[in-house]
Amino acid sequence: MNSDEKVYKIPKLLGEGYSQEIQVYPEIYLSLLDYEYRDDVLEKTSTNEHKLHFDVLLSGKITIGNGQFGEGYTLICGGGIQRKTIAEAKKGQRIVQVSMHIPHNLFVNFFSGENEAANAQLRHLVNENDWQTILFPKSTPAIQGVAQQIINCPFQGVTKKIYLHGKIFELIALQLAPILENEVKKQTKPRLKPDTVARIHHARDILHCRLQNPPSSLELAQNIGVSERTLRRGFREIFDTTVFGYLMQRRMEKAQMLLREGNCSVAEVANLVGYSHLGLFATVFKRQYGISPRECLMGKKSLSGS
Repeated sequence: MNSDEKVYKIPKLLGEGYSQEIQVYPEIYLSLLDYEYRDDVLEKTSTNEHKLHFDVLLSGKITIGNGQFGEGYTLICGGGIQRKTIAEAKKGQRIVQVSMHIPHNLFVNFFSGENEAANAQLRHLVNENDWQTILFPKSTPAIQGVAQQIINCPFQGVTKKIYLHGKIFELIALQLAPILENEVKKQTKPRLKPDTVARIHHARDILHCRLQNPPSSLELAQNIGVSERTLRRGFREIFDTTVFGYLMQRRMEKAQMLLREGNCSVAEVANLVGYSHLGLFATVFKRQYGISPRECLMGKKSLSGS
C-alpha cells in the first residue's frame, strides 16, 4: 500500500471492520468502508462546514434525518453548511459503502455553460455559504455494479489511480443522471394538475390493498377516473416507475417482510403477494434482493443488508 492509501480499523468496542481512504487525484478522495456495529449507533453532528461527496451503499441501511441511505437509495451531500443531523445505523447489519469526495471548483467546471435547468440544479450542490443540499437518488443495478467494480479494483499503482478516477466520475454521472433528466423534463412538460396527482395517489393506495389480486391497468384507471395514458404518465412522474413496476416493488417488500417473520412457507408468501407460479416468484425475489425466498426465510441477509 502506498502513501496515498490509508486504512483505519473500527475500534473493537464499536464493532468490526475498517475504512480505507485513497487519494485518487489532488483533492479527490475515495473512501471504502466495510464494517458491522455491535450495537445500534446514533451519530449526532453539529452545524458545520461540509464538503461535497457522493455515496453508495452495497449493503446495509443508514437513516439520516428524514431520509434513507441504502436499500434502494444512494446519497449526495452537497457542499455548504450542514445542519444538525442524526444518522442511525442498526447493530448486526454489515455496512459496505463507497464514498467519493470532490472539490467544489472541479465539480463546477463540469457543468459550466451547460443547460440552464441542469446548471441551476447542480449549483445547489455547491452552496458554500448556505445550507447544504442533501439528496437521496434511487439506486440502480448500474450504480451497484460500478460501486462493486471500485471495491474489486484489479489494478495497482498508477493504473489503479487511473481506473478509480474514471469509475468515480462514472458513478457520479449515474447518480446525477435521473436528477438532471427530471429537471429538464420539468421545463418541457406541463405538470400534472393537483386533482390528477391526488387520483394517482389513490391508485397507489388501491394497489397496496390489492397486492394479491390487483386490478388491470384499464380497471385501475377507470376506478380513479383518468385515462390509462394519464395513469401511466402519473406513475412515471410521481413514482418514477410503471404501474406494474410499482406493484412488483410493493409485492417484493411485503414478501420479504412475511418471510422474515417466519410464520408462512415460501409458497404461502408467494400466494399472499399474488404469485401463483412459485418459480416466477423466486426469480423476481432473487433479482430484487440477491437471495432466494428460501434463503430469506432461513434468515440470510440480502445484498441490501436487510
